[in-house]
Amino acid sequence: MMYTRAIIMVILSLITISLTGCFSSRAEDIEAFLRPHEVEVIAKNYVLHPPDEIEVLCSKVPEIHLQRQQIRPDGKVSFEALGEIEAAGKTPAQVANLLQQKASQFYTLAGDNPIDVRVVVYRSKTYYVLGEVSFPGPKLTTGRDTALRALAEARPTVLAWKARIQVIRPSSDESVKPKIFELNFNRMMTHGDMSKNVLLQEGDIIYVPPTVLAAIGQTIEELVRPIGSAFSTVSIVQRAQMGPRGGYGGY
Repeated sequence: MMYTRAIIMVILSLITISLTGCFSSRAEDIEAFLRPHEVEVIAKNYVLHPPDEIEVLCSKVPEIHLQRQQIRPDGKVSFEALGEIEAAGKTPAQVANLLQQKASQFYTLAGDNPIDVRVVVYRSKTYYVLGEVSFPGPKLTTGRDTALRALAEARPTVLAWKARIQVIRPSSDESVKPKIFELNFNRMMTHGDMSKNVLLQEGDIIYVPPTVLAAIGQTIEELVRPIGSAFSTVSIVQRAQMGPRGGYGGY
């Protein structure tokens, strides 16, 4: 009995330590994130990358009017009459300007913006929702995705610690620490608290940790599973060695 209690205490201690490592948030880090009302996000500011898909509108140039093009892995799109256009790293307006320069060699184009380029499929930018959610993994972002929307779509499970969700903005610079703050999804749902409903950017991570009890259950399951597998293997071997009438077979 004492031995069992000692094992349980060790397991609880390890779980507590591991959960402590999950929460490295700093309240002030939320200042690195924009709120939805603080910025106007429009499609023309979107920077294109493979495999985004664009549509060209220009009734004066039938060869390209209403043509849809997916940006190739090399960052280009191509049109039969105008040739290739470098689209990756550019906004739709910049791509439209390049198309206008090429088309003006064959057509007279009136007006300030005779060619319009629109993003019809956003595919190149993702954020991530991980942990105790029903639909984890990378999510396509349009530049207008909020933490609330991301969590509502991913659907935290009954095992989720909704009061301590971590919102993370990684850093590619080793000298700059990632920005991490905690979000209480329960307060969002029950009190309408939108003070931490930030606007997500490409590469952001939302991590939904398990509750303490859920973590304990998961740890015990991980410990017990190998033992159960071992007993199952022994049982199979024993049944194989026994004859059809319960005795051990032999030659």
